Amino acid sequence: MTSPDTAIISHAPALGSRRRRWLKRDSLAFQIAGRLGSGLFVLWAAVTLNFAAVHLAPGDIVSLLIGEQIRTPEIEAAIRTEWGLDQPLFSQYLHYLSRMLHGDFGRSYILQTDVSSLIVSQITPTLKLTAAALVVAIVFAVASAVLTAGRRIPGALAGALELTLISTPPFWLGIVLLFVFSFTLKLFPVSGDRSFAALILPALSLGLALGAVIGQVLRQGLERALEEPFALTVRSWGTSGLVLKLRHGLRHAALPAVTLTGWLVGSLLSGAVITESVFGRPGLGRITVEAVLSHDLPVVLAVAIFSAFIYVTLSTLVDILYLLLDPRLRHGGGEARR
Repeated sequence: MTSPDTAIISHAPALGSRRRRWLKRDSLAFQIAGRLGSGLFVLWAAVTLNFAAVHLAPGDIVSLLIGEQIRTPEIEAAIRTEWGLDQPLFSQYLHYLSRMLHGDFGRSYILQTDVSSLIVSQITPTLKLTAAALVVAIVFAVASAVLTAGRRIPGALAGALELTLISTPPFWLGIVLLFVFSFTLKLFPVSGDRSFAALILPALSLGLALGAVIGQVLRQGLERALEEPFALTVRSWGTSGLVLKLRHGLRHAALPAVTLTGWLVGSLLSGAVITESVFGRPGLGRITVEAVLSHDLPVVLAVAIFSAFIYVTLSTLVDILYLLLDPRLRHGGGEARR
C-alpha cells in the first residue's frame, strides 16, 4: 500500500512539470498575463502623465483646479487637502494613485459636484453612441468587403468611397448629414437623445470612417482567402460565391480585422466628444467641452483617465481573443519552423 509521503513524492514531478509549462513563454497563461501586465502599465502611465501635467503646467496648482470658480479660502483649503499639496511631491503622487484606484477623481468646484458621480451620470449616452457606431462600422465593413472582394470595378469604387470616408473628419460628416437629412429632408431629429431616430445620424458620422478602415483590411483578407485551396474545394461543391465568402472566407479574413477593430475602438470614444457636441447629445462629450471651456481641470483629467481605461480594456480583450483564435501567436513561430 502506498504511503501519503510516497504519493506526494510521486506527484511532485507532475506538479513541477505543470508549473514549468505555465511559466514557458509560449504558454497561453503566460501570454495572457503579459497582455494584462501591459494594459496595467499603460493605465499607470496615463494616470502618471495626468499627475505630471497638473504639476508641470504654468501657474499655481490651486488656481488651475479652481478654474473659473470664485476663489475662497475654504475652497483653497479643500483643494490642498484633497490633493495633499502640503506634503512632499512623492507623497502627493502616492496619494493621487490611491485616489484613482478607489475611483475618486476629486470634485468639480465649478459644477459643485463629485466628478465620479458626474462621469457615471453621463456615461450611458456615450456608451450607447459608441456601441451604435461600432455596429455601423462592422456592418459597413462586412457588407463592403463581401460584396466587392474579388471584383475589380466594384472593389475600386468601394476603395474610393472608403478613402473619402477615412479622409473626412467625423464632425464634418455629421454636419453634412444634419444638413441633408435633418434640415433639408427633415427625416431625423436635429439634436437630443429622446428616440432611436436621434441616434442614427451620430452613429453614422462616427462609425462610417472606422468601418471604411476595417473594410479595406477585411477585403484584402477575403481576397487572399479566396485564393486558398479550400476555396477551390468549396466551389467544386457548387457553392455560390456569396456563401463561400460569408461561411468560409470571413473566418480566415477576420483575425486582422478583429485586431484592428480593437485598436481603433478608442478613436470612437475620442470622436464621440465632438460628435455629441455637433448633435447636441448628452454624454461625456458635452461635459468635456464645457469643462475645457471653463477650465474645469478635475473633469478633464477624469475623462482622460476614463477614456484611457476603456481603450486599454478593449485592446487587452482583443489581444487575448486573438491569442485564443490563433495559436500560432503563442508559439512564436515555433510550429512553423518545425
